[in-house]
Amino acid sequence: MAVQLSSLWLPSPTISGRCCSKSVASSPTLLSSATASLSSPSPTVQIVGGRTPSWSGNETSKYVNTVDDHQGETEWTDLEADLCYWTKALRPVQWYPGHIAKTEKELKEQLKLMDLVIEVRDARIPMSTTHPQMGSWLGNRKRILVLNREDMISKADRNAWATYFARQGTKVIFSNGQLGMGTMKLARLAKALAAGVNVKRRAKGLLPRPVRAGIVGYPNVGKSSLINRLLKRRMCAAAPRPGVTRELKWVRFGKDLELLDSPGILPMRISDQAAAIKLAICDDIGERSYDFTDVAAILVQMLERIPAVGRGALQNRYKIDVDGYCGKTFVQKVAIQLFNGDAHQAAFRILMDFRKGKFGCIALERPPC
Repeated sequence: MAVQLSSLWLPSPTISGRCCSKSVASSPTLLSSATASLSSPSPTVQIVGGRTPSWSGNETSKYVNTVDDHQGETEWTDLEADLCYWTKALRPVQWYPGHIAKTEKELKEQLKLMDLVIEVRDARIPMSTTHPQMGSWLGNRKRILVLNREDMISKADRNAWATYFARQGTKVIFSNGQLGMGTMKLARLAKALAAGVNVKRRAKGLLPRPVRAGIVGYPNVGKSSLINRLLKRRMCAAAPRPGVTRELKWVRFGKDLELLDSPGILPMRISDQAAAIKLAICDDIGERSYDFTDVAAILVQMLERIPAVGRGALQNRYKIDVDGYCGKTFVQKVAIQLFNGDAHQAAFRILMDFRKGKFGCIALERPPC
C-alpha cells in the first residue's frame, strides 16, 4: 500500500480518492521533492497518505475550525479513514503482559459479585479505550461510564460525547482523577443505581450490605487515581504509566460502597491498529509495544488535520515550518534543530508535549456518525 523513498513514507498512487491521482513515476516534481535533502532551504515533501491539501495562498485549507457543524464531522470521518491507511505500513502495536491474562480471568469471576460496574475510559479516545468484550462480560449488569481526563478535551468535544452517550442510553460522568472533579457525583450515582440491592435483601430477611462496584478499564486511564480521589487518601498505587496496578484490590468508601480496583485490561490481540496508535499516543499502552518515531509522525499528521489545532500550533511550538512536510520529516526536523539529530528524543518530546496538553485541549476522536 505504501512505498518508502529516501526514508519518507509516500502514498501508494493506486489508492483512489486517498492520494494523488498521478503516479510517483510520472510526476518529476513529486519525485524530486521527496528525494530532497533535509538540509535544503525549502523542501516540498509529499504528505503521508490521505488527501493532498493545497498549500497555495489563495485557497482555504479544508481543515478549518468547523468542529461544531456537519462539515467538521465529515472531516473527522475522513481523518479516521486516513489514520487506518497510515497504519498499514507500520509494525503492528501489540501489548499483553502476563499479569493482564491473570487479571482478566480473576476479573470475570469478581464481576459476578458486582452490583454495578464503573468503566473508566480516556476522554481523548473513548472508543479506543473500551474492551471489545466488555459488553458480553457485563451482560445486564448496571454500568456507569466515566470519561476521565476531561480537562484535556475541549468543551465542544465534551458536548459531542455527552450527546452521543445520552442517545445510547448510557449514564456518563466526566471526571478529572488528578483534581477530583466528578468523583462525588460518581459516588452518588453509584449508590443510587444500586439502591435496589438492599431492598431485595430486606425482602428476603437479609441484613443490608455495602454496594459492590468494580472499576474496570484500559491501562493508565486513571482508575486508581479516581479511587484515591474518592477516598481522599492514597489507597491504590497510581502513576502516569500503564501497568502500575497488577492485582485486584478491594477498598471501602464509607459504609455504603465497596470499590474493586483492577489492573488495566486489553485484548490479547489488538486488531484495530488505528485504535492501537491512539493508545500509544495517549500513553495507554506499554512503551515497548511501539516505535516512538512512527507514533510521533502519525500524531503530527493528525494534529495538522484536526480543525482545532492545525499547522499553526506545531509551528508555534517548535519554530519549524510545517508546510509540505510529512510527519516523519517533521520529527527529523525537530531532531536536527533541538536534539542533535536524535529522532527518538524528538519523537518523545512531541508525544510528551501532546500528553501534557501543550497543543491545547483536544480529543483524538469524535463520536461516530
